Amino acid sequence: MKFSDHFLDEIRARVTLVDLVGRRVKLRRQGREHGGLCPFHNEKTPSFTVSEDKGFFHCFGCGAHGSHFDFVMRTEGLSFPEAVERLAAEAGLEMPQASPEEAERERQAATLYDVLEAAAAWFESKLGSAAGKSALQYLRDRGLSDETMARFRLGFAPDSREELKQALLSRGFPEDLAVMAGLLKQPEDGGSSYAVFRNRIMFAIGDRQGRTIAFGGRALGEQRAKYLNTPETPLFHKGRMLYNLAGARQAARQADSVLVTEGYMDVIALSQAGIGHTVAPLGTALTEAQLGLLWRLAAEPVLCLDGDAAGRAAAQRAAERALPLLRPGYSLGFAFLPEGEDPDTLVRGHGAAAIQRLVAEPVPLAEVLWQHLVTGRRLDTPERQAALRKDAYALVDRVEDATVRSYYGDFVAAKVEQLRPQRGGRKGSQGGRQGWPGQQNKRPWRRRRGGAERPLPQRYGLGGDDAGSSERRERVLVATLVAHPGLFSRLEEDFVQLEIRHPELDKVRREILEIAGRTPDLDSKSLRDHLSIRGLAATTDRLTAPDLESVAPFLRHEATLDEAEEGWRQTLALQHQAVELAAESLAQAAAFAADPGPESEGRLLATKRHEHSAAGLEAEPKHPAVPGDAA
Repeated sequence: MKFSDHFLDEIRARVTLVDLVGRRVKLRRQGREHGGLCPFHNEKTPSFTVSEDKGFFHCFGCGAHGSHFDFVMRTEGLSFPEAVERLAAEAGLEMPQASPEEAERERQAATLYDVLEAAAAWFESKLGSAAGKSALQYLRDRGLSDETMARFRLGFAPDSREELKQALLSRGFPEDLAVMAGLLKQPEDGGSSYAVFRNRIMFAIGDRQGRTIAFGGRALGEQRAKYLNTPETPLFHKGRMLYNLAGARQAARQADSVLVTEGYMDVIALSQAGIGHTVAPLGTALTEAQLGLLWRLAAEPVLCLDGDAAGRAAAQRAAERALPLLRPGYSLGFAFLPEGEDPDTLVRGHGAAAIQRLVAEPVPLAEVLWQHLVTGRRLDTPERQAALRKDAYALVDRVEDATVRSYYGDFVAAKVEQLRPQRGGRKGSQGGRQGWPGQQNKRPWRRRRGGAERPLPQRYGLGGDDAGSSERRERVLVATLVAHPGLFSRLEEDFVQLEIRHPELDKVRREILEIAGRTPDLDSKSLRDHLSIRGLAATTDRLTAPDLESVAPFLRHEATLDEAEEGWRQTLALQHQAVELAAESLAQAAAFAADPGPESEGRLLATKRHEHSAAGLEAEPKHPAVPGDAA
């Protein structure tokens, strides 16, 4: 019996080769592939490899080579049809029947590819025509080059019910075939069929081999749906496909990574910027089938999501969907975008490096689940902590792989243990500060009574009375807590009262107060993960940049808490001093303007000298201009 390529591809998509071989061979991951002892000959040194991405196994010792079906045939002594039947049952597929109807379905599948290819070429031609002028300008305004548009086969569907139908009929394609392909819609009342896509920018959706199987359309005018996909067809099931799957395969292999964005334009913009290992679901939340496709591309795909509440909710849904499917080495990571940004706008505004920094250290799946459990939850009583523990272990129980489930149990146990009251430390999240010996009144760099100032030690280049210096000090004051969360117990009171003028920095400060107040023994990595989930990854990246460490060495991870505290208090004192001196300078300048005499000028110059001295500057301040002097 002859099996269609479509049917065999569907089996390969549903049954992973690594899982199939792994039931008989103990496999170890080796970069993009897996290796182990060959099941077809005796050997002591592994020479057997499995390539999920390429879809075959190979032994360098005995030469055994083949696909899913070959492996089952060799290990179970089956014929090819028997192997297909065995794997089809495992994949949950019904075997095709050798009948005239089945033969007709195979013929239709072949012609469906043809009519969809013809439609793709027609849409492309319309984008370059007078009718597609506004669509083409929209794409160029979004920063897409002609080469990118051609590579992704972007097109335009005119605002006409008949034009596409007539074009396909003139090419000899039957009307019912175009309906079956999802290009035309047949009204239920039996009226004339009409084009599904009208006045839309068209995105060709390809299968694993890159053949066009469907379209997505973005509305240009006012339409009920901004985005519209081809309906389900014999070739297209949107929950089992990813946009740019074929295009991303080679890039994902080279990067050993795959990024998942929300839309077509994100994929295209990132690809144009050189980040070709990017795919997107087709307007739905990630399905189990799509997760399987992603894990074929990379062991730990990274989902790029908005940093707002909707993005965090999407992360939670994806994490919970993946839980039962996790296995050793295979998981998801999450990168949360700055507020108001999506991958398209971020890469256009800040370049590919901005995206690469964002996804370099994704938030682990386990951390996303934990943060969802604890965010906004009061944990100040044993009963509330017990409820959290119960909810957390309910998630752990959903992990089907025993090894992964065991490690998730360890993860939850460690997190729950951190919530217990610490001897000599704070209470729970509502308990407030209890006090630490020697710290209650420790303000080493504040002014003494009577106005005398305690000498300031080395300032690490954090002086200056300009706006840039002030913002740099604010960055250091917040960055110190990001790098050394253990300081929170010592600096809590000052950190609560800290005035930060930069809005994004103050958001970070408030998030630190929220999580550190309820999480004793918080480490820097967990804190950064939490900030990323809150959509503050880009701001956090600026706080951990090398330029800050060069002016504030106490930010380095090897600095002790005592060194970091001393540097933080010194920076705070510099900031207070700069604010006070700036206010004093303004007051003296106003006095001089009102009465430009020698005494007021002397006081103003003295204040300016004090400002310069505090800022670490050498030059003398210029004499103030007397009101009315010639410029």
